[in-house]
Amino acid sequence: MGRFLAIVIVLVAIALVVNNFLPQVDQPAEQNAPPTSNSGTPPTETTEPHSPAVSAGVPLADDAETPQTQFTVTAVSEKVMLGSAELIAGIPGEGELTIEQIDAWLADPRNSLLLKPTLPLGLAVGAAEIKGLEANPLTRAKIELGRQLYFDTRLSADNTVSCATCHDPDQGYAKDTQFGVGIEGQEGGRNSPVAYNRILSGPQFWDGRAPSLEAQAVGPIANPIEMGNTHEACVETLQGIEGYQKQFSAIFEDGVTIDNVGRALASFERTLVTGPAPWDYYQELTAFEKSYADDIVDLEELKDEDEDLYNEYMARKASSDAHPISESAARGGDLFFSDRAGCTACHVGANFTDEQYHNLGVGMEATEPDVGRFSETNDDKDRGAFKTPTVRNVSTTAPYMHDGSQKTLTEVVEWYAKGGHPNDHLSEKVKKLELSEQDKQYLVAFMTEGLLGELPQVARGRLPK
Repeated sequence: MGRFLAIVIVLVAIALVVNNFLPQVDQPAEQNAPPTSNSGTPPTETTEPHSPAVSAGVPLADDAETPQTQFTVTAVSEKVMLGSAELIAGIPGEGELTIEQIDAWLADPRNSLLLKPTLPLGLAVGAAEIKGLEANPLTRAKIELGRQLYFDTRLSADNTVSCATCHDPDQGYAKDTQFGVGIEGQEGGRNSPVAYNRILSGPQFWDGRAPSLEAQAVGPIANPIEMGNTHEACVETLQGIEGYQKQFSAIFEDGVTIDNVGRALASFERTLVTGPAPWDYYQELTAFEKSYADDIVDLEELKDEDEDLYNEYMARKASSDAHPISESAARGGDLFFSDRAGCTACHVGANFTDEQYHNLGVGMEATEPDVGRFSETNDDKDRGAFKTPTVRNVSTTAPYMHDGSQKTLTEVVEWYAKGGHPNDHLSEKVKKLELSEQDKQYLVAFMTEGLLGELPQVARGRLPK
């Protein structure tokens, strides 16, 4: 018996020594079974690296790109398609948003799930360019908080201006005025950029002065000619609104801060994406037809020999037929991508923008022209250079250029055709184009019809009282 006990003691001692040299793994807290989504499909359980700061809602430094300390946690996540109205439909209910409804919303575990966004046709090819989700993951609760803030004029000094004032859903999330208009009717010096497809964009504003969407979101609050507020006063206002206080406290460990205001607003804006445009469906169909030209000559034979391929072709054809593109727009698309027009020198990729800065000569004839990107870099090559805007849904966002000086897409095409306005810093990508009047009309048709996709319907009311 004594020998047996001695052996046991030795084995236990060995186990303890070995255990001390094994890597320690944090065990996740026990969770209830994941809730089922509205579609009836349970969210997926994934194991991913997360920063303690991110998962707990602690603010990251402004220049933080990725969490500095990583550990492995088990998190329940759900895939969602951006562009779904469900994400921005507001807290369910009718009439005034009540504290009881907010409490019920926050108590639903589905609203705190990490969301894994996918992009609709067209934008989907740019999925690798998604920005900002490592530092600021999406949840339904955070998106909804951002939606409320986006439409709330109480972020401004005199309760008259919201984000939606200059980035209006009815005007393509832009504004039809030449310049942005803030409190007391004050005008800025630049046209309001669009607020959609920002999930594929890094630095913001025409000159790229905001390094992230989060930084951009809070900039106008303290701008004296936009919302005319201070960040401190904005936070104080939100802290005094019970519905906001409850949501910030539930979503972020440190509650209402200006950084968290930026995180919530950016989360909402990242859900604003353009849906598939006629050109996207057309391209899907034509690419298939080129790849399987021999197979689709005889569709009856294809159906008998390869029913899956037949069904795929018919599905693409049905989608294209349901979202038709005119012959003029299709010709304009071909021209847009040609060397003759040269549009894709800057308007390239899934969102039709290189996210870079170029001097087009716009406004450079002024005595004191807007120097654009130069004000941020002090690099002479950036003098008069401004960020390339997307041309998706561009027909809904007039006027154009950083100064709103061009009222129609026809004017824009004419500007490029003449080679812009000559100046010492004109981009080498801007060259005089040999385009006929018909060519110009084709290009306008492409941008007007071919690149127009639906935006999700957003709830604008039901804000905390």
